[in-house]
Amino acid sequence: MKTTILMAVTTLTLTLATPSASAGSPAKLAQPSGNLPVGTTSLYLKDVSRPDPWVPTVPYRELMVSLFYPAASAHGPAKQFMTETESQALLDEAKIDTVPAVALSTVRTDAVVDARPAGRPHSLPLIVLSPGFKRPRAELTSLAEDLASHGNAVVVIDHTYENVATTFPDGRVTGCVACGDYNLDFWQKLQRGRAADVSFVLDELTGPHPKWRGSTLIDSSRIGMTGHSVGGASTITAMVTDSRIKAGMDIDGTTNDPLLAPGLDRPFLFLGRQNTYAPGTGDESKSWERDWAQLTGWKRWLVVAGMAHPSFTDIGLVGEQLGLDFGATTPAARGQAITAAYVRAFFDQHLRGEPQPVLDRPGYPEVAFCH
Repeated sequence: MKTTILMAVTTLTLTLATPSASAGSPAKLAQPSGNLPVGTTSLYLKDVSRPDPWVPTVPYRELMVSLFYPAASAHGPAKQFMTETESQALLDEAKIDTVPAVALSTVRTDAVVDARPAGRPHSLPLIVLSPGFKRPRAELTSLAEDLASHGNAVVVIDHTYENVATTFPDGRVTGCVACGDYNLDFWQKLQRGRAADVSFVLDELTGPHPKWRGSTLIDSSRIGMTGHSVGGASTITAMVTDSRIKAGMDIDGTTNDPLLAPGLDRPFLFLGRQNTYAPGTGDESKSWERDWAQLTGWKRWLVVAGMAHPSFTDIGLVGEQLGLDFGATTPAARGQAITAAYVRAFFDQHLRGEPQPVLDRPGYPEVAFCH
């Protein structure tokens, strides 16, 4: 398992390249591909039923989440990608001193803050997104906006103390207490803790006393989950422990918490880098091979050529515009488009019942079906 653990904790490896954004022009996210305007809001949630897993002296688990949803209007202030404090923490962790924090805090987004939600009662599938270890929920903004523009409610979770910076409404900014020494027990604790976070968030959004004013629009019978890196790996753990999650997808995440018998009979899709997750490439792909055998329902295993680990997220998309080279040969915008297309297709098929040919045969030359 040594290689698996090392791959999971590697910080951003990069070199400087030529910026694609013009001087003085802010970087921007991918424009949502759907026809619906997108709204967003942030919620503070507090789980008093359990202590924080990383700071036991805190007798509760507090989380910040962002909701993205179809909006009644496209007019209003755009969401800030991340604060300067969060931006600086991300850059410091990656040891990047050539990019100012303002370059991240001014990234252009497309979601309107606190826009009025649109839709009929119980009409919106809900998709949960979980970011990678140390990464802010902002890294999945493009994906969340795209899904919302096609008529989904999306909740992106910041897993407190597992991220370099989480900002709370009272001004507190927590750091990454979980960062440090890593072994198999650590990764299993991380994945199981994230599963507990997800179940709590679902309770808060779909329970008898929902915390979001648009919760009546959510169809609680159509809930899916995906995430990047350990956020993707945690999807399997969350599905095993919470039957409300009807379909799941792992984006480039090594699964260190094995899927045990009787396995999982709900739809599941693996999507990862070709050089890391194609069968036979190493310990990372072995973790998928192990869990693949325990998936007894609809399943797919896809790999994408030319991608680096950040290529599936906004870190890769924005980083390329700022002149950072993560080692990918597939352009960041192309990688983001491929990721969004497969995530959208997967949930359209399994939460909406709309068959998607791209899930049965390659729709992009970079994509290969492993099984």
